Amino acid sequence: MSDIAVIGLGAMGKPIARNLLKAGHDVMVWNRSDGPADELVAAGARRAATVAEAMDVPVVFSVLSDDHAVAETFLDSGVLARAASGTVHVNLATVSADLARRAAATHAEHGVGYVAAPVFGRAPIAEAGALNILAAGGPELIDRVQPFFDVIGSRTWRLGDRPEQANIVKILGNYLIACAIQSLGEAVSVVEGAGIDSGQFVELLTSTLFPGPVYTGYGSMIAERRYQPAGFTTTLGRKDLHLALQTAADQNIPLPIGQLLRTVFDQTIAEGHAADDWASIVEQQPR
Repeated sequence: MSDIAVIGLGAMGKPIARNLLKAGHDVMVWNRSDGPADELVAAGARRAATVAEAMDVPVVFSVLSDDHAVAETFLDSGVLARAASGTVHVNLATVSADLARRAAATHAEHGVGYVAAPVFGRAPIAEAGALNILAAGGPELIDRVQPFFDVIGSRTWRLGDRPEQANIVKILGNYLIACAIQSLGEAVSVVEGAGIDSGQFVELLTSTLFPGPVYTGYGSMIAERRYQPAGFTTTLGRKDLHLALQTAADQNIPLPIGQLLRTVFDQTIAEGHAADDWASIVEQQPR
């Protein structure tokens, strides 16, 4: 019997499943379309015919896109009622705090463990097994799945006993990335207007004031106006911005920059950049 299943084999799910295979785990996989599953089956994975079949495996990782996909696949489909006793579902998706609370309650009703574990890191980081994993849920459940986290990530950050706590941290992390992209775009517009080389400007910033992957990665994309291939699309960025605004509103905390970014994202999507990297929001700045 497989010891772990991976549901959702997109840009993140596929390398996660592949690394688990390489580590010697018996991996079962399921995806809506056959192509990604075919690749992993060829590499040694077992194919699940249905999500319900995958839920017979002791540990299930899911890597789906949003609240709707998670609710449709797990909460409204009846699969939890048929899950094997003692199964632990680890949800790696970035979902709302409300969905996380609902998921935790629904899983508990059916005797299925639930851990929220969204990640920081794009597909190349997933391929390298170096994700930062933001985990929240029962400590004993996280202990049980930690060996799998050790395969796919460089560090697990334990953020609380309530699953929504991990999702809130991920949402706010993505919010700060969006703020950084916007401010970088503004600064690049000004230096270009002054006849200064934007590539050198970004290199200076990332070598001195702002080292790290956000300014380095997005800074070069902005200077080069390079938005494909998309590591994280504008549509997904808009979704996470909405989650940040919603989370803050639940606590009656205003996010003035978030309100500005809502307009920027909406205009960027309306102008045809929905499938581009979310760095494309800087195209709203005069260049």
